[in-house]
Amino acid sequence: MRPSRIAKDSARRLPALGAALFLALGLFAPQASAADTAAASAGKATAPAGKPAAPRTIPVPKSPDTPKDARPLVSDPQAKATAPTAGSTVGAAKSARALTAACDVSAFTGKSGAALVQQVKASGLDCVNSLFQLTGNDAKGAFNEAQMVTVANALRDTSATYPGDNSTSAGQLVLFLRAGYYVQWYNADAVGPYGDSLKTAIRGALDAFYAAPRTRDISDANGATLAEAVTLIDSAQENARYTGVVKRLLNDYTGNWPAAMTTAVANTETVIERGFDLPEFVTALQADPTFATTVSSFVTRNSSLINGGDLVTKIGIQLGNLVASDALRPQGRPILKDLINRYPLVGNTGPLTMNLLWFTEKKDEGNCSLYGTCDVPAKLVPLVLTVDHTCNANLRIRAQDMTAQQLADTCTSLINQDAFFHKIVKDNGPVANDNNTNLEVVVFDDYYNYSLYAWEMYKIEVDNGGMYEEGNPATVGNQARFIAHEASWLRPEFQIWNLNHEYTHYLDGRYDMYGDFEAGMTTPTIWWVEGLAEYVSYSYRGAHYDDAIAQAGKGTYALSTLFDTTYENSNSTRTYNWGYLAVRYMLQSHPDDVNAVLAKYRAGDWNGARTILKTTIGTKYDADFATWLKACAADNCGSLPTEQPKAPLCTSADTRQYDKNCRRDNVAATTGNYSYNFLYLPAGVKQLTVTTSGGTGNADLYYNGGAWATTGSYLAKSTTGGNGETLTINNPPSGWVYFSLYAQQGFDGVTVTTTYN
Repeated sequence: MRPSRIAKDSARRLPALGAALFLALGLFAPQASAADTAAASAGKATAPAGKPAAPRTIPVPKSPDTPKDARPLVSDPQAKATAPTAGSTVGAAKSARALTAACDVSAFTGKSGAALVQQVKASGLDCVNSLFQLTGNDAKGAFNEAQMVTVANALRDTSATYPGDNSTSAGQLVLFLRAGYYVQWYNADAVGPYGDSLKTAIRGALDAFYAAPRTRDISDANGATLAEAVTLIDSAQENARYTGVVKRLLNDYTGNWPAAMTTAVANTETVIERGFDLPEFVTALQADPTFATTVSSFVTRNSSLINGGDLVTKIGIQLGNLVASDALRPQGRPILKDLINRYPLVGNTGPLTMNLLWFTEKKDEGNCSLYGTCDVPAKLVPLVLTVDHTCNANLRIRAQDMTAQQLADTCTSLINQDAFFHKIVKDNGPVANDNNTNLEVVVFDDYYNYSLYAWEMYKIEVDNGGMYEEGNPATVGNQARFIAHEASWLRPEFQIWNLNHEYTHYLDGRYDMYGDFEAGMTTPTIWWVEGLAEYVSYSYRGAHYDDAIAQAGKGTYALSTLFDTTYENSNSTRTYNWGYLAVRYMLQSHPDDVNAVLAKYRAGDWNGARTILKTTIGTKYDADFATWLKACAADNCGSLPTEQPKAPLCTSADTRQYDKNCRRDNVAATTGNYSYNFLYLPAGVKQLTVTTSGGTGNADLYYNGGAWATTGSYLAKSTTGGNGETLTINNPPSGWVYFSLYAQQGFDGVTVTTTYN
């Protein structure tokens, strides 16, 4: 899936916090299963004034099965500047229901004045709640401004004797008004505008209701109506007028309040959050600094209730909006500094502190020293990623929570995939100037934790399913990194989302694509970059790519068109499904053409590769591709050319000695030691090839002509991760030649083959 290859110094900075088990390993997530969304949505970053434009980054799509977490993230879609809240939260159905015969719409649309008020009061809360779905003439008949004024005035009058429960039907009146604001928002043309008459009436109604002494009752009976009345403040956009009501509720609240009263307090979050979009609300908070300190005190006083998904966390996070406002920033800075440094960054308080930290970094940029948070990224890594496991010298896993078996299985999966990859692309080692000798795989426990922490730890956008950062491979010591998360929705099976696809990106970048990610985007290369990652992932896992096979039957694209694929002109179907089909067809049907293109990619000759694809090949394979697609749709996609049969076992009694076209199995050495080997070459040998494969650990291959080969004395080497090494020596000398396997990590069960011609 996408992240492709991303230079770390090129990463876009956006304000976002935000397969069945394969064999026994359980490591793999389904590839390219995200719904079609234009890849162009990644777009290009718009640079702030005075700053250069940041290059595009390409994240991994989220799985459509990623569960919604109850804990808050700043990247979540916010209700701010959108429709009033729908449906009742307390005392009625939680979502609009179809009107029944006992709740006839004409009973509301055909009445006005006192008759309408009587109808609303006499109706059940479920009936009134169902009015949120009205449209067209029904919406106009029920909720035009005159009807709303009538009911608002009735709420004013009823509030004078409000008894602290719903025996006088105040709840139905509040819920009707909420429904009206909601329906008018979505059906303004039908309902008509709301003006000063309603504004005056709703203020009178809410003033009277909150002045009623029994609205202070700490009971579920009062809370059922109070919770709706708190939401009505925001529905009517009277957030500024009733900051005192919010302060009262927050000041009075204790953790042992009954459920409905607790909901009333929780609903203040909407009033606060959406209030920041209203100039009059900001003005009110400027005039009354005690509002901000009241919210802060509410958090600290009730901190024992914090568990990540609680009302204290959700309300406390809204304090971040203070530093997003120029006018309120002086109030907000000391409050946020106190809370961020008061509570741990991980555990139950993590959602609160990390979201507040997000506001300070994104909305008060460049002031980490003011908040004492400049060292947070470095502090977070060991706090969050408590597991640090080395697979071999080329592969390390940093994880939030993985068992020893999960770590071992993941290492095995990636190491074995390494050998599989090299058989597919037939490379001769890393491209020039590539120093990405090792990969760090970062695994968060689930999508939520990835969203909560990775944005700060690695300075990436996280409204996606993961990110691969290649960095600048020409820089010595550069760290390539795949930042991922477990596919929690597939538990108890253990899988890392997109693991094998993304590891292919690392290998492809190191052995096929010269330079960094941006260099590889000079011409359209996505057909190969994403198609190969899909092909290797599915082929290596032995998984059937249902989505791609289904697409083959549609025949949507010509092969020549797929050579033009970019992230900007494609969606996920074209990028992944069709990239897979294009790569599979070319590898199976035209491997020599693939080798020619890869030779150009490996040299950074992007235009040369483009000429092969668009001129040398052009459209001449389109008809055959179309025929192949039809067969593939019938699940007859063919296979890669069969591998050459294994060479026979070497016969010399000296296990170090090899000969022409022979192999030895179960070669082994302990860490830091060698398996020394040699063979005799007659005169006239044009090419010698030594390959290693299989087994465990990490064996590197060294060749030194007429002398023993070591890490300090060699003429050629192959030092990829794992045991999939290949050395091809052109015009070697005649006589005895020597090669060695060096154990970067103790290896066993390795097969070594020598061939020459």
